[in-house]
Amino acid sequence: MNVVEATVLGIVQGLTEFLPISSSGHLLIVPELLNWDDPGAPFTAVIQLGTMAAVIIYFWRDLVRILTTWTKSLWTPDLRPHQDARMGWYIGLGTIPIAVCGLTFKDFIEEPARNLWINSSSLILMGLLLMVAEWAGIRKREVADLNMRDGLLIGAFQCLSLIPGSSRSGSTMTGALFLGYTREAAARYSFLLSIPAVVLSGLFEMRKAFDGSLQLVPTVVATLVSFVVGYACIAWLLKFLTRHSMMVFVYYRVALGGILLGLLAAGSISAT
Repeated sequence: MNVVEATVLGIVQGLTEFLPISSSGHLLIVPELLNWDDPGAPFTAVIQLGTMAAVIIYFWRDLVRILTTWTKSLWTPDLRPHQDARMGWYIGLGTIPIAVCGLTFKDFIEEPARNLWINSSSLILMGLLLMVAEWAGIRKREVADLNMRDGLLIGAFQCLSLIPGSSRSGSTMTGALFLGYTREAAARYSFLLSIPAVVLSGLFEMRKAFDGSLQLVPTVVATLVSFVVGYACIAWLLKFLTRHSMMVFVYYRVALGGILLGLLAAGSISAT
């Protein structure tokens, strides 16, 4: 991988991590369409740290407040009903399902699942599920209405993102919409919930940067680019969702998945 390829993939990661269209899926699709080598699951996991840095910086005031209040609530009972203290528990407990599934299916995720047949089908199926959630959700609940049950259920939806093409943000936002949350609230909690899972996954895979499995310079370039693009994408998406539905992403997912399935069936591109 050269620096140009790394820059392009960093842009792709930054744009698609937060939009409900699947960053891992696009990091499979773009190299295949451009006839580049598959960057691999470790590369995908590590450059996600760039977009996670964007989330942390964008929401740093919220995160400091949540962490401070949650920590103090451990020995101050009066703080435990506070929204920030509860949010700390929701984020932590909501991360457990994907941590368990990620470790359990690690070998499948890193090799067999990186297949464009799976990716294309997942783009379509999860897009249709997002459409149902958009239609069925009452969209009246805000982040302040979050409770333990909802935190765990949305965390369970996050497990779907382990399938390339599903989308981490798309999976969690779909779950939140089904539970009646507004689009903006769904996106905001989705971003916060993603931090522990992506950081832990990226740090776990980063060990491969020192055993020859990852090219250091391209990986660093892609990570930095994904940070800049990702930060801008967060700000745009939160504003977009206050006035628009998710349907544009549904149309995109179904169209892209259908095109890919057609190209695969015609033998124009390879599945692996």
